[in-house]
Amino acid sequence: MTVLVLFILAVAVLIIASMWTIFTKAGQPGWAAIIPIYNMVVLLKIVGKPVWWILLFLIPFVNYVFIIWTYNMLSKSFGKSEGYTVGLILLGIVFFPMLAFGDAKYLGPYGDQAAFQAAQQPHFDFDAPKPA
Repeated sequence: MTVLVLFILAVAVLIIASMWTIFTKAGQPGWAAIIPIYNMVVLLKIVGKPVWWILLFLIPFVNYVFIIWTYNMLSKSFGKSEGYTVGLILLGIVFFPMLAFGDAKYLGPYGDQAAFQAAQQPHFDFDAPKPA
């Protein structure tokens, strides 16, 4: 039983240290990683999404979609691919420390500011002719 408790504590410390370093790399306060709801506020700020998304994290089943989407934007913000997102979801204990302590650099929300802004302000017109 003691070994299990020590293992769980070690994993918790590793994940907290990883999130602390990820927040620091993104120019946010590292201590925010240990504050339960505020850490999600900071994570949403890092990936460039509004704070009201926290409400979406509270809706059953919908929360899975938005957490996965947030992890995808986190990996893109550090220049990683969708494959890395899958790693964050399925093997977070390995991929969060790799993101934190590896050579990944924060590139801004979603990695490319111009692409991110274009996605945030879509000007779609159903009547406009399609580009060739």
